Amino acid sequence: MARVGAIEFGGISVAKLNLMAYDLGASSGRAMLGEFDGKKIEISELHRFLNEPVQLCRRFCWDIQREFFEMKAGLLKAQRAGLKIDGIGIDTWGVDFGLLNKNGDLMGIPVHYRDSRTEGVMEKAFEIVPKDKIFEETGLAFMNFNTLYQLLAMRLEGDPALDAAKTMLFVPDLLAYFFTGEMATEYTIASTSQMINPRTRDWAKDLLEKLNIPTGMLTGIQPAGTVRGHLLGQIQEELGVGAIPVIAVGSHDTASAVASVPAQKDATFAYLSSGTWSLLGAEMPHPVISPEVMAANYTNEGGISGTTRLLKNIMGLWIIQECKREWDRRADAVDFAGLVKMAEGAKPFMAQIDVDDPRFMAPGNMPARIQEYCRETHQEVPQSRGEISRVVYESLALKYRWGVERLEKDLLGKHVDVLHIVGGGSKNEMLNKFTASAIGRPVVAGPSEGTAIGNLLVQAMALGEISGLDQLREVVRVSFPTQEYLPERQEGWDDAYANLLKLMGE
Repeated sequence: MARVGAIEFGGISVAKLNLMAYDLGASSGRAMLGEFDGKKIEISELHRFLNEPVQLCRRFCWDIQREFFEMKAGLLKAQRAGLKIDGIGIDTWGVDFGLLNKNGDLMGIPVHYRDSRTEGVMEKAFEIVPKDKIFEETGLAFMNFNTLYQLLAMRLEGDPALDAAKTMLFVPDLLAYFFTGEMATEYTIASTSQMINPRTRDWAKDLLEKLNIPTGMLTGIQPAGTVRGHLLGQIQEELGVGAIPVIAVGSHDTASAVASVPAQKDATFAYLSSGTWSLLGAEMPHPVISPEVMAANYTNEGGISGTTRLLKNIMGLWIIQECKREWDRRADAVDFAGLVKMAEGAKPFMAQIDVDDPRFMAPGNMPARIQEYCRETHQEVPQSRGEISRVVYESLALKYRWGVERLEKDLLGKHVDVLHIVGGGSKNEMLNKFTASAIGRPVVAGPSEGTAIGNLLVQAMALGEISGLDQLREVVRVSFPTQEYLPERQEGWDDAYANLLKLMGE
């Protein structure tokens, strides 16, 4: 469907747009079509593909060439369907990157953030620059896979690619470069790296130089909503499309997801972007860099329209995904809905786990690790798939309570009225109910495709069809339904939460 005549919305004259969001996650990628008529947006999936990392000798890597091939396949499907695409945006997970040589060629394969190369590297960084100084400079939570420690790991290993690199690009910027030939860095994805000063919104070059990380390979930084370039002529010819603009959206998937939160203007809300990771936080007008934020290991990441995402990285649905992978190898496969049904029939509050315990980070036999954790902490050990799943879901809800309470007491200094959940996890009704009861306040779930929606509507903003973040959220509210969950029975949740705090050493 091509563009149609202009219509009026909020005093802005707009034309119907066909926009394409590439949303790449930890296990799959999609090309999503958004049809925006100035008031509402309708979305549909054009192409889905696996995004499975591969173990290559000693490195756990992303198959970046296959990702780009599949992205072009999505665009080709649009062309064959007779769609005129007016814009393209790309969002991915954070921190990971590729290095380019002086000729603009990719050097090696981007390494996965779950690779083992950063084990112990964060502590070595603290020997060079004290932890509190790194936080004061970057305002970012300490995660051993942050780009800062990946690059330091390369330096400590004597990796020659680090000094040979002419340019470093984060994954969404790298993919945009493959499409356009333009090299630049979008702010929200850069803000995940622990290499950005959130006050200046520029590279923390003094810190990088102290860690002997080259700064000459860093590009200029662009805000979300910048037109990066247009498709290369060779891609236009290959796919039979025109010079489609490629837009730097909220290139970090969580930035796009948070943009889609359908909150009312001036509402006091927290958000939870629920997927492989759970990102729980509040939207702020400026970074909050304080000892309390550092102690809670909250992070200041870039948001849309100059906002800051003050948030906590929580392990999320990764744990249940890894459990399912292991169970599928050993027994008849059961889908996630089946696991939820099993969990509903299991004994409540038999045990709790701290979902952010380091043992749950790496791929592997997750059910055995959960059982080991429960044995070590002298709790009842879950045995069945339903029991283990229930322990995970209850523990996630309890960790969300911890996150909301830290926001209120230590970081915001005010009550959070409602928790908005967006992303794929917002479709899990049992987890939503558990979360409302655990946190003792309403949960509003949806939209489930928040990341793609935020991506698409930031494109519309870049093309001048949406005036800003408030209007973007108005479009979300009128375009997608949400489901409200109110707290139910409280028995058991307080005792379980007290046990979680004990397990966390608080």
